[in-house]
Amino acid sequence: MKAQCYAEESPIPPGNVSSAEGWRELLEPIVARYAKSGLRKQFRGDAGFARPEIYEYLEEHDFLYAIRLPANAVLEREIESCLERPEELEPWHPAVTYHNFAYRAGTWDRPRRVVAKIEWHADELFPRVGFIVTNRTDPAKGIVRFYNGRGTCEQWIKGGSRLPQGKYALEWMRLSCHEFKNNVVRLALFVLAYNLGNFLRRLVLPPEMVRWSLTTLREKLVKIGARLIRHARRLVLQLAEVAVTRDLFAQILSRIRLLTPVPA
Repeated sequence: MKAQCYAEESPIPPGNVSSAEGWRELLEPIVARYAKSGLRKQFRGDAGFARPEIYEYLEEHDFLYAIRLPANAVLEREIESCLERPEELEPWHPAVTYHNFAYRAGTWDRPRRVVAKIEWHADELFPRVGFIVTNRTDPAKGIVRFYNGRGTCEQWIKGGSRLPQGKYALEWMRLSCHEFKNNVVRLALFVLAYNLGNFLRRLVLPPEMVRWSLTTLREKLVKIGARLIRHARRLVLQLAEVAVTRDLFAQILSRIRLLTPVPA
């Protein structure tokens, strides 16, 4: 989970603050919402959230967490025995090893579990090393897999070759206004469109369309071809059935009607 939150008196944040700035204002409403839900509560965050006060807060409220930990000399000494380069490396299959150990920084109230991932690539001289602090009891590989889900969430927002969402589907990087506040409003509208598109994708699409991306929804559903036929007493809108058939379109409309709140 990566987010930014700032005090109400400063709605436009400076560009030189940590991604965890205002973390308490961000987390407290979420923690209160799920306090009595009985659900398993989990948190994952980048290195900006690697703060002892955040660990203690999450532990106090029974959250399982996995947070990226910035490397330092002590952590690197712990994995020295794992840094021997394998003799044979396959081009497309990096050699990955994991290491568990207890670590306590000077500002921590107690030792905590740290998982290290060491990844060797055939075309790279040095390994890729990452550290994660966690209170989970999963095997090290499971901890890394859970943490990597954070990157998957970001890909849905930013977009990529396989998940073209906010960046490519909505083109929300087009902030070309001369005034900063105008770009803030413009980005807010992009975010609103992104959320509406996700609500459509998650809540009302039939099973045949549930895996459609926002780009596919835009090209095949929002931009659907149509022709307006005028009669003496009515208007008929004829829609193309190339991508969305009449039956699928009727299912979408039916599911939208089910979202209408029932009058008290």
